[in-house]
Amino acid sequence: MTTRKSMEDFLYQCQQTVEFAQEQLIDGSKQGHFHDQEYREAQQRLEDQYNELMAVYRSANAVQRDRLHRMRLQIQSLQNEMTLLDLH
Repeated sequence: MTTRKSMEDFLYQCQQTVEFAQEQLIDGSKQGHFHDQEYREAQQRLEDQYNELMAVYRSANAVQRDRLHRMRLQIQSLQNEMTLLDLH
């Protein structure tokens, strides 16, 4: 089981990653410069965060898993949006 503090810290880190990626998605959709380094970095950070989330999920209790599941959905949704924008 993951401690409450470490879970809060981890979810905060996830949220920071999501916010950074959202900024890059907005910039990319407005300016069409989604092939730049920051956009790719945001995609990589999301992937890394997702992988770490899945590792944490395995040792979480039921309440923590629910919170992690909601964060996983946010990350995956953003990954999908970024991939779709990248294809256009």
